[in-house]
Amino acid sequence: MKHDYVRIVAVADVDRNRLAAGKEWIEQQYANKNGGKSPVDVKTYGDYRDLVASKDVDAVIISTPDHWHAQPAMEAAIAGKHIYMQKPTSLTISEGRMMADVVSRKGVIFQLGSQQRSVNPWPQFKRTCELVRNGRIGTIKRVVVGLPGDPAGGNPVEMPVPENLDYDRWLGSTPMVPYTLDRVHSQTDIYDRPGWLRCEQFGAGMITGWGSHHIDIAHWGLDVELSGPLEAEGRATFPTSGLWNVHGDFEVKMLYPGNVVMEISGANPNGVRFEGSEGWIFVSRGNVGVTASDPGAADGKVNEAFNASDSKILQSVIGEQETKLYESPEQHQNWLECIRNGKQTISHVEVAHRSGSACLIAHAAMKLGRKLRWDAAKERFIGDDEANALLSRPQRFPYGTGNVKG
Repeated sequence: MKHDYVRIVAVADVDRNRLAAGKEWIEQQYANKNGGKSPVDVKTYGDYRDLVASKDVDAVIISTPDHWHAQPAMEAAIAGKHIYMQKPTSLTISEGRMMADVVSRKGVIFQLGSQQRSVNPWPQFKRTCELVRNGRIGTIKRVVVGLPGDPAGGNPVEMPVPENLDYDRWLGSTPMVPYTLDRVHSQTDIYDRPGWLRCEQFGAGMITGWGSHHIDIAHWGLDVELSGPLEAEGRATFPTSGLWNVHGDFEVKMLYPGNVVMEISGANPNGVRFEGSEGWIFVSRGNVGVTASDPGAADGKVNEAFNASDSKILQSVIGEQETKLYESPEQHQNWLECIRNGKQTISHVEVAHRSGSACLIAHAAMKLGRKLRWDAAKERFIGDDEANALLSRPQRFPYGTGNVKG
């Protein structure tokens, strides 16, 4: 809404209360910019497919629960709409691959909400990756990733479905289970952290929630954006009571080309630490631009959000003939500019799928508690039927990526 060449004309949601709140908020923002009256009468849809079919819509932003990412993206691409999607890319690696293929085939502009790649509001991530790529800390040996966690709990007792919620459609391709408030989202506070984030039926927990950010930065620094790990080994605790059952404490080690080891754990400081033969660099968000609904996201240490074994490393100038990474002013702005000029975004669909896949590979290792070998070209685990069974999930008809036509 900061850009005059963009107009938000419609919103879709299966919860009528949230739909009305979205319409009201958008129109109020326009009214604030136009002397108290909105020039836009925002259309509302209970079914996003009607929005996607509208000839008045050129692009869509997908801000749905994780299990409703891939299918709308595929249908939007088939309809010729450009796509901005909140992370992670998909619930499974299989549906992520399907989505990436459709988006690429249709030629629409795709951007994932990997905001840490853009210089606003966190220029330190791009700066870190350029320093690493240009050898300022020597040969990379290890990358240490720290992620925040989510609490266990949640009330599993069945409740009446609110009249304003199309619960069947909200569940989508996932199994039909009884409604309870802690499984879905608050009916009184649209900014409250929703329960679905903590349910494995709808996502994988912080390994994909925040892993999609930090593992993506690790990939960017290691120059493995279009491939992935060779091996993954992990362990995790999973709640045995209550409704919320995503992972608790965990540790994962992944081996990458060049014998680089990535260590991921909730016990590590929140951020990414590259360790090389000649020093280290640590990067995080500090407490800048963190949403209130993300527990443990802000570390309160702004001066430590970008640190190194030697301050001279951070002051180093990248030469004209050295590697300079894609510069994006801001994630949404980059997407909009690419729609206008036809260029590729900083977090295009293949980069997005590969970083999301690494998170899900880590999750598979956590679930199985043993070493897995990964073939990045075939996108399959090597010689492991049990692990390959985790690449997809059964999809409840008529929903799911397997039921998309076009």
